[in-house]
Amino acid sequence: MTRRGLFLFIALGISWGIPYLFIKVAVSELEPAMVVLGRSALAAILLLPLAFFRREVVQVVRRWRPMLAYTLVEIVIPWYFLSSAEQRLPSSTAGLLLATVPLAGVAIAFAMGRPERLSRVNWIGIAAGMLGVAALVGLDVAGSDLVAVGEIAIVVVGYALGPAILSRWMSDLPGVGVVAVSLAATAVIYVPFVLLTGAWPTTMPSAAVIWSIIVLAVVCSALAFLFMVGLIAEIGPVKATTITYVNPAVAVIAGVVVLGERLTIWTVVGFVLVLLGSFLVTRRRAPEQVEAIAPAGPEEASAEQRR
Repeated sequence: MTRRGLFLFIALGISWGIPYLFIKVAVSELEPAMVVLGRSALAAILLLPLAFFRREVVQVVRRWRPMLAYTLVEIVIPWYFLSSAEQRLPSSTAGLLLATVPLAGVAIAFAMGRPERLSRVNWIGIAAGMLGVAALVGLDVAGSDLVAVGEIAIVVVGYALGPAILSRWMSDLPGVGVVAVSLAATAVIYVPFVLLTGAWPTTMPSAAVIWSIIVLAVVCSALAFLFMVGLIAEIGPVKATTITYVNPAVAVIAGVVVLGERLTIWTVVGFVLVLLGSFLVTRRRAPEQVEAIAPAGPEEASAEQRR
C-alpha cells in the first residue's frame, strides 16, 4: 500500500469508527430526529455543490424510484433508529452490533432472489457472528437493552438492503451524486417531521452537542465518503472493504476512552466473534463488492462499501 493509500485507510477507519461516539453525545440533548436532520442537512450542503459541479445530480434524480428506496432504507430509517438506540445502548455496543451487516447481507441476497452458494467457511462465519451477537446482547447484560437492540437490528437490515438496491438498480450512477441527493432528500423529509413532532430544541444545545453534529456531518459523512472514493481509486474496491474490520475497533476504543464505557470480557468475546464471522461470511463474496457504492454515512458503513 502506498503512503497515500495508508493515509486514506487510516482516515476512513477513524471517520467511520467515531460516529457512534458523537451520536451518543448528540442524543444526550437532542431528539433523534433532530440529530438526523442536522447531520444530513449539513452534509448535503457540503456535497451538493460538488455533485452539481460534476453534473451528477440530474442523472441521479432521473432514477428517483430506486433512489428514494435507497434513501429510505440506508439513511432515513436507519439513522433515526441508530440515534434512538444510542439513547440506551453504549456507543461501543452499537458499533459492534452493526458489524453484523455482512451477515444480514447474506439473508438479503436470498430474499432478493440472488442466493449465494455458501461454503463451509461461510456457514462457520454465520455461526460465529450469531454467537458474537449473543455474547453482546445476552451476556453483556449491563450494556444491553432489548428495545434498543431491536432498533439496531432494523439499522442492520437497512444497511444491508441499501447496497443491494444500489447494486441491482443503480450501479451505473456516480457515487458522489447518489450520496449528495440522498442526504438532501433525507433533510427535506425530516424538516416537517421535526417540526410536527416537537423535536426542534427549545434551548440552545451545548457546545459539545453542536460540535458533535458538525463532526457527524463533515467528518463522518461528507469527508468520509470522499476518503472512500480516494481509497478505492488507490487500492481497489475489494481491498477497500477491509476497512469494515477496523471501524468496530475504533468505536470500542472511542467509547471506552472518551465516554468511559465499560469494557467487559463479553464485549471482547463478542467483538472477536462478530468480526471473525463477518470476515468468514464475506470471504468468497469479494468480487461482488466491486459493484457497491459507499453509503452516505459511516455507521451507516456496511461491509460492502465503507460507512
